[in-house]
Amino acid sequence: MKVYRYLILLSLAITTSCSEDYFDVNSSETKPTTSSLAPQYRIQGAIENTTGTAQYRGSREILAVTQYGARHTAAYDSDSWRSTFTTGRYFLWQNAYVYSLPNTADLIVLGKRDNSPNFTAVGKILRAYLFGMTTDQYGDIVTNDTYDGESTMNITPKFVTQKEAYQTIFKLLDEAIAELDQESAIDLNEEGGDVLYGGNQESWKKFAYAIKARYLNHLSKKTSGDMAYDADAVIAACQMAINSNLLNAQRNFTGGTAENEKQPFSVGGYGSSRFKYFSDFFVDLLKNPLNLGTAAEDPRLQLIVPEAVDGGYVGLRVGRGLSGDSGNMYSEGNGGFYTVPTSPTYMMTFSEVKFIEAEAKFRKGDLAGAYAAFKQGVQADLEKVGVDSGAITSYLALLDAQVGASKISLSHIMVQKYIANVLNPETWVDMRRMDYSAAIYPGLQRPANVNLDIFPGDNDWIQAMMYEYNEEDRNYINMPNNDPYIRLTTPLWWNTSAD
Repeated sequence: MKVYRYLILLSLAITTSCSEDYFDVNSSETKPTTSSLAPQYRIQGAIENTTGTAQYRGSREILAVTQYGARHTAAYDSDSWRSTFTTGRYFLWQNAYVYSLPNTADLIVLGKRDNSPNFTAVGKILRAYLFGMTTDQYGDIVTNDTYDGESTMNITPKFVTQKEAYQTIFKLLDEAIAELDQESAIDLNEEGGDVLYGGNQESWKKFAYAIKARYLNHLSKKTSGDMAYDADAVIAACQMAINSNLLNAQRNFTGGTAENEKQPFSVGGYGSSRFKYFSDFFVDLLKNPLNLGTAAEDPRLQLIVPEAVDGGYVGLRVGRGLSGDSGNMYSEGNGGFYTVPTSPTYMMTFSEVKFIEAEAKFRKGDLAGAYAAFKQGVQADLEKVGVDSGAITSYLALLDAQVGASKISLSHIMVQKYIANVLNPETWVDMRRMDYSAAIYPGLQRPANVNLDIFPGDNDWIQAMMYEYNEEDRNYINMPNNDPYIRLTTPLWWNTSAD
């Protein structure tokens, strides 16, 4: 295995927010940095880089693709799949491979060195999470040739297929679960560095099973081969996974004065300018999430969307921009449950686990089981967001009356999962698995001013991200085809039936 760390050029540093460097505890660009460290001093950086840089960047670049948010500028690049979307100028790739994965590799090395397999396990769980996010946006990625904490640099690493990346993800998770049952010389929270679970190894195991359930569920279109979809395996992983909101995998923010102390999408956070308005699609779903003949406003609407305009909530069409309208006509994005300075970044939640279970049971034909899991998922998210108990009771009663086991559909499950996973890049996986279907997501339409040069037909939707231009400059020999007409339009491996 070889070290894989980018050389960050001065020009790139200038164009990239300096706040991202704040999280980077792995300062060497040319060699491993593990020799004088102890794992308890590396775990916090590993967690915060995974969420504060990589997941944030993964969410930011597809904010409009998932149609949670919309920019005020018409035909803005990421809103309409233009310009930077065709030149590879986004930074999940950089943040995963430069800032985040090296820290996970160091945890693995240090845990082994110091007879502390709990740290090795956490490194593998976070590594699996990062590989998962990255392959789900790009497809083929680098796994075996990336930074390992021990070897010399290789700036031309080989890529593996997405199937191979998924095999690595499952291997890492299974190894981590086993290692968390072993004795360790150093407690995970020895120096207060485990800001995710406070040193509770059982909670880390449940997180690992939750990730495993997520990635097993991504295989829903696989009908044959050694990685064919297995609903029973998905359900079994869910039963071992996060089982209450108390165990949600979330990065908390203090709301302090420094940028990295704030939720990135909040006012004052380093991504606040990226989340100007909620989209009309998202706001309209919250106005009628059950897709009933008579709209039944979701009790989360007023908690998530911070501002009513003219007595109501109005989202902005993705890609349209204000087009001469006053910004006061639309509900702003900053200031709600997910977008105040102290809002957490959610990696994995109890509600998502239940929606994964509901989908697997639905695919098995167990409609009663699917509805029970679905209802638990909705309740978990209502409680997470802080809906009062009376409103929760009323909403769950409405579910029983209007949906129930007799009417439960994939649309009900996916819409509620969409609402529960606000700002999580996992939503883009779901939308692609569901073929961007308006039958699944009522009201979903392509952005205004969409890039018709690459996406000419009404059924043409973006399928993957371009590899970053700096990867293309340095590693074009190994990099897959990065032609935007191919990359942006070709479904990923898990989104096809082929083995």
